[in-house]
Formats: sequence, structure tokens, C-alpha cells
Amino acid sequence: MAVRKPQQHPPQASDQASHQWKLWVLGAVPFIMVLGNSMLVPVLPKMMKVMHLSLFQVGLVITMFSIPAGLIIPFAGALSDRIGRKIIMAPALIVYGTGGLGAGLAAWLFPHPYPWIMGFRLLQGIGAGGTYQLAMAVAGDMFQSQERARALGMLEAANGLGKVISPIAGSLLALVVWFLPFFAYGVLSFPIAAAVWFLLKEPPRKTTGGFRQYWTGLKTTLTKKAGSIVATFLGGAVVLFILFGVLSYLADILETKFGFGELPRGFIIAIPVLASATTSYISGTVLQKRIAAWSRPIVVGGLALITVAMILEPFFATRQVVPALAILVAQGIGTGSVLPAINTLVTSATSTKERGVVTSLYGSVRFFGVALGPPVFSLAMTHRYWVFWGAAGLALVTGLLAWFLIKEKDMLPQKMRGGGGSSPRSSRAPREKIS
Repeated sequence: MAVRKPQQHPPQASDQASHQWKLWVLGAVPFIMVLGNSMLVPVLPKMMKVMHLSLFQVGLVITMFSIPAGLIIPFAGALSDRIGRKIIMAPALIVYGTGGLGAGLAAWLFPHPYPWIMGFRLLQGIGAGGTYQLAMAVAGDMFQSQERARALGMLEAANGLGKVISPIAGSLLALVVWFLPFFAYGVLSFPIAAAVWFLLKEPPRKTTGGFRQYWTGLKTTLTKKAGSIVATFLGGAVVLFILFGVLSYLADILETKFGFGELPRGFIIAIPVLASATTSYISGTVLQKRIAAWSRPIVVGGLALITVAMILEPFFATRQVVPALAILVAQGIGTGSVLPAINTLVTSATSTKERGVVTSLYGSVRFFGVALGPPVFSLAMTHRYWVFWGAAGLALVTGLLAWFLIKEKDMLPQKMRGGGGSSPRSSRAPREKIS
């Protein structure tokens, strides 16, 4: 009688499952990070009333978070290349949550909380500097072929999903008390920090040479691919500058011109963001098949769509909600198209040992774009056409630069160039896996 051998799962199937659940853990990082700004956008008008602020001052609540994050990100990335990703990400998430709790307590306990809130938002921004971009770097380490585009599309979709849920969640929490959204940061970030620390296992980092050799290699990479890197960095910053600027402007218009309360505002703001998140996932899936051939046309097409939306939007912004919202949905589709392609190009431009600092530099310019959006678009209250058409011109110029400067074959490794999707056997390089 023959003895039946126990069924064994192919090692690559097991490896795929392992990478998949780790990708879910990584996806929680951009999800919680994006709450830092998006959850407060529909609450800004209420904050403006309660604390007697101008539109410019309340916009600085977004800026004070984004600027320190943008400054910290490159240092966090460079350090992660030397000592590891999760040893930076987990403490950064704790700092992020602590800053949110501090802002909430200040709003609760102090009669004039605005300076305290700004200080804790600065602390929260410092924590945010070690989160999303390092998650992108880890995904770049895990996936070494066309599947990287899908993985990064999923991370951008998680980021987008956070943007969808956060204005609704912020509005619901603000119905209880206006500062309650601040407390949500600690409640969510501490468990995610624990998951990153205990569930993501990195192999020992193989650092060769000292800092001088590291920076020399990085300088060579950046110099050789300067045009492509400038165009991709600018593309990421511009689409987020326009997105967050328009969302902050929309939040104010929905209250002052149309009389919507917090909860309806949250749902309305979530609509264009949902379009962006859905498109990010689809774009990443599409790019998985033909990243080298389609990345640049997708970037340029998305920026063209944003350009058209910014030209049309001021005609409807203060007159009719439905047409204005439809135009912003088109803008969201353009944003969701651009970001996964740019993310893949940026994370693929360098090897694992330099990936942290390059993705983090990219994250810095993204954060600066987010930081500048709300205060600049606050000028649209008095100069609507100039602000929106200026944004359209910026998107148009960025699209032209992307078309002429991005060289996909310089940015992508050999195994990601050319034809169709990869087979499971070749989708990851065996020497660069997260165990």
C-alpha cells in the first residue's frame, strides 16, 4: 500500500502569500499618514470659527504639519538605508500619534489653544517624516520586477482610501466635538506601529563602505538621471499641491456659499478623492503589465486632465455644486493616474542600498506641495480665476517637462523594461526579499 505524501505548497506560493500580508501592513502606514491632513480639511471652517482665525491662519494647520515632515523625510530615508526601515518607521508612528493626542488635549484644556495646536502639529509632522516614503522603499525592496508597479499602486490606493475615509471620519468626529479628530491619530497609529515592529522582518542590512562611498554613489545616480528625477519629483509635488489646495478651498466654499454642514462637506469632499484612490489602484494594475511603455504617457495624460479641470473649475466653483464636483472628479482621476507611475519610476531609479533616501527626497517634495496648497488656494477667495488658471499653467508645464525629460529606460532596471507582465517565478529577485 502506497503511503501518500503530505501535500506541500510550492515555496513561491508561500512567498507570495507572505509578501501579500506584509503589503497589507505596509498599506496601513500611508493610510494613517494621510489622515494627518485630510481628516482636518472639512473641520477647518469650524476651527476657524471656534478659534477666531482667518482662512490663511487655519490653512497653516495643514502647513505646520507638512513642512517639518518634508524636512525630516530625507534624513529618515538616508538613515533607513544604513540601519533599516522599520526601526525608523515604528518610532515615527508613535511620535505621529503623540503629536495628535497633544493637539487634542491642548484644544480641550486651554482657552486659547491655537499656538499649542500648531506646536503639536509640528511634532506630528516630524513623526510623519518617517512613514509613507519608507513604506514605499520597503515595497521597492520586496518587489523587483513589473509587480512593483502593482504593489506601489496598492500603497497609493491605501493612501487614497485614507483620503476618502478621513473627511467623512473627521466630519463625524467633529459632530461630537470639533477637536475629537486629533485623538484619532493616537488611537490608530500606536497599533500600526506595533504591527510594523513585530510583523515586518527585515534581513540584516549589508552596508558596504562608509558614508563617503554611500553619498558618492548616490550623487552619481542622481547626476546621471537628473532630468528624469526632476520631472518625476515635480510631478508628484504639483498634483498634490493642486489636490490639497482645491480640497481646502472646496471645504470653505461648501460652507460659505452653499451652507453645507460638517458631515455633508465630508461626503462631498470624499467624492473626488475616491476617484483618485480608485484610479491609483487601476493605474498600478495596468502599469504592472507595461510599465516601460505606458508610464510616461499616463503621467502626461493625467497632468493634461488636471490642466483642463483647473481651467474649467472657476466657472462653476461658486455657482453650481454638481458641475464643479464633476470637474473635481476628473481632477481626481488625473491625480490617481499620475502618482503610481511616478512612484514606480522613483523607487526603481536606484538600488536597495540607496532607495530609502531617494524615495524620501521624493516624499519631501510631495509634502511641500501639500503644505503650499491650502495657503495659496486661500487666495482664490478673492482671485479665483488667477489661482485656478495659474494651477492649470503649472500642471501644463509639468506635463511638458515630464514628456521631454522622463527617460523610462534610465529609471527602470533591466528586468522591468520591455514586454508584458512577469511570471511568479521571475517577479522577485531572490537576493532582495523581506523574509
